[in-house]
Amino acid sequence: MHLNLPTKRYYSTGEVAKAFNVNASLIRFWDKEFEALKPKKNAKGNRRFTPEDVQNLKLIYNLVKERGYTLEGAKTYLKEQNQKSLNDFDIITKLERVRNELIKIKNQL
Repeated sequence: MHLNLPTKRYYSTGEVAKAFNVNASLIRFWDKEFEALKPKKNAKGNRRFTPEDVQNLKLIYNLVKERGYTLEGAKTYLKEQNQKSLNDFDIITKLERVRNELIKIKNQL
């Protein structure tokens, strides 16, 4: 999954929700449910997600929405595979980007 987010230190809940094409309430719900997400909060209490949080959200989105894990299953998976799964997911994401670029090139020929 490729997200169209500008390079920033922090992202608002709305920006993240728009990038994932989900409701902001789902992002807030996942923030409460998953310990891997630790967004900063400003004085008003608005969440500010770091690029690391966005990477964790990508993994959670992949597990829950694309692979069909339950929330409990995704939590268990994250606990068991914490660092290994993040590295594997990064590799998969990069390979998907390369594949999409190759398909674009093929279609242009």
